[in-house]
Amino acid sequence: MILQELIKNITPIEVKGSLEKEITGINLDSRLIEKGHIFVAMRGTQVDGHKFISKAIDSGAIAILCEEIPDETPQDVTFIKVKSTEDVIGAVATRFYGDPSRKLKLIGVTGTNGKTTIATLLYEMFRLMGHKCGLLSTVCNYIEGEAIEASHTTPDAIELNGLLSSMLKAGCEYVFMECSSHAIAQKRIGGLHFTAGIFTNLTRDHLDYHKTFEAYRDAKKAFFDNLSKDAFLITNVDDKNGLFMTQNSKATIKTYSTSKAADFKAKILECHFGGMYLELNGKEVGVQFIGKFNVSNLLAVYGTAVTLGKNPEDVLVKMSTLKSVKGRLDPVRSSSGITAIVDYAHTPDALENVLNAIHEVLGKKGQVITVCGAGGNRDKGKRPLMALEAAKGSDKVIITSDNPRYEDPEAIIDDMFEGLTPAQRKKVLRITNRKEAIRTACMLASKDDVILVAGKGHEDYQEIKGVKHHFDDKEILREIFTSMNA
Repeated sequence: MILQELIKNITPIEVKGSLEKEITGINLDSRLIEKGHIFVAMRGTQVDGHKFISKAIDSGAIAILCEEIPDETPQDVTFIKVKSTEDVIGAVATRFYGDPSRKLKLIGVTGTNGKTTIATLLYEMFRLMGHKCGLLSTVCNYIEGEAIEASHTTPDAIELNGLLSSMLKAGCEYVFMECSSHAIAQKRIGGLHFTAGIFTNLTRDHLDYHKTFEAYRDAKKAFFDNLSKDAFLITNVDDKNGLFMTQNSKATIKTYSTSKAADFKAKILECHFGGMYLELNGKEVGVQFIGKFNVSNLLAVYGTAVTLGKNPEDVLVKMSTLKSVKGRLDPVRSSSGITAIVDYAHTPDALENVLNAIHEVLGKKGQVITVCGAGGNRDKGKRPLMALEAAKGSDKVIITSDNPRYEDPEAIIDDMFEGLTPAQRKKVLRITNRKEAIRTACMLASKDDVILVAGKGHEDYQEIKGVKHHFDDKEILREIFTSMNA
């Protein structure tokens, strides 16, 4: 693409050099630059891309999009100065890749919890209905069944448009995408055209980045504010922020609820560890999920599919065949009658939801033993709150290491213990080694008890001092249950 065309949708402050150049690639990472590329110098949270302009030029960059033009500039390199590269990168990336989101039905899901489940279930449902689809999620990205490893909940604007372009070339009609608060705040989804936006819920998370709950909330809201008038917005009115998200949106509003008047409404008729029987918009359906929060997730899936024009009866039939997403209320059962559940719950609200779901099924038949920790180098304020929720909802708790990253695991556990009363501490153990913590929970459990191993879910690693070591909670549970039965 000619450089003049590439920057057609932005307004530069200054241009130094020729715009009549053929651009063959676009990158934020100077290490990926090849001859004929344009390098975008971004001021990131960790690194300032302007420091790598020279390296990008040495690697073959023929144009630089930046906020500050260097004093010395090679004559054969064009410099395009803008106020904020973060603000314009989306428009440039969508232009380079031919604006793929406008040729797809792109559905974005945002909120604190439920994003992965909703996006994944929509992807699976629409494939069952015969459509070619793409998925952009925390667990993995998929292009019509082909797995593409996910490094972030939402890729950067360039990678994202590249993936959408590949999905379009593969014949995809629909793309279902998680939109994190980081991605919205950092304009990674800038320039994309969404057919629909889904709001799940909002509780404390990522305050290490956003600093205040209000900033976190407003980042989510910005996604809905930017939806076009031909899009639709489906929101959870059981959450106090559900209608707040709709206030400035031009999109058509649809609502879902488990307790209030809404366009899409459901209630639990029966529940067991194999699933639930629901009444959904006046129809009965059996699903392979448990927990009230999953009723909300399924309502979002149902409402989105119906609003996209799918027959309600067909949606319910397909919904009954869907299974839980990996690492979300994911069961492992021992031959002695103990049920272990692996879940990604890594916020106080998510932990409370999962424990409530377990109690809804368990009743008074057995005890709940929870193994949990908190991630290092993340929001410290939620640590005591997570310990508190674990203690409130469990008969026994083992606080252990999660992904300590660059923090001392013992210090993280100390922070969690600060949330416990003296009475609660009597039923809480601290075992830093996660495998030993899980083993202890298994040894403490008896027939009909439930062990919840929370925090890592689908992750198959433990990150310590910048190194990812293989660690899979489900693998560990199966290994321990096998050794106990030997």
